[in-house]
Amino acid sequence: MEALYMVILETERLILREYTPEDFDALYEILSSPITMAHYPRPYNEKGVHRWIDWSLENYEKLGFGWWALISKETGALLGDCGVTLQNINGQLLPEIGYHIHHPYWRQGYGKESATAVRDWAFTNTPFQMLYSYMKHTNIPSANTALAYGCKQVDVFQDEVNEITKVFAISKAEWEAIRKSQA
Repeated sequence: MEALYMVILETERLILREYTPEDFDALYEILSSPITMAHYPRPYNEKGVHRWIDWSLENYEKLGFGWWALISKETGALLGDCGVTLQNINGQLLPEIGYHIHHPYWRQGYGKESATAVRDWAFTNTPFQMLYSYMKHTNIPSANTALAYGCKQVDVFQDEVNEITKVFAISKAEWEAIRKSQA
């Protein structure tokens, strides 16, 4: 029987869809990878991956958004995820665009492609006036993705998890200016 899920977005090369419990094996391969998760305190174990999927399902139900599975249109493979979640960023609960691309697919533009689509979706379908991305200060590729989808660095702070966290953001007005310049 085919899993039921909702496709949220499509880009040129990707489908972003809701997670299902059947995504566990593919997501475990990604989130348990020490290479892919190098900028996290540690890779996820099985329990952590189950929590990731459960949290995503809860967010879809409660908020109408969350982490979405990133599926290659060409191969059908789960390449990572991208979406909007509410995150505690330096003591404030803020809408964050997050992204994880499995290391075999790095440097192919999937982060920018998916984050740009999520940014557009969020500004079109939510009341958010600002969107954020945050990461450990050593995570240069993630910072570059935030810059590539239109953010600028707006904060840096010390914390127990990342030692130093960088915060990037884009306002709805900045997004509208980008859209106008591309029209």
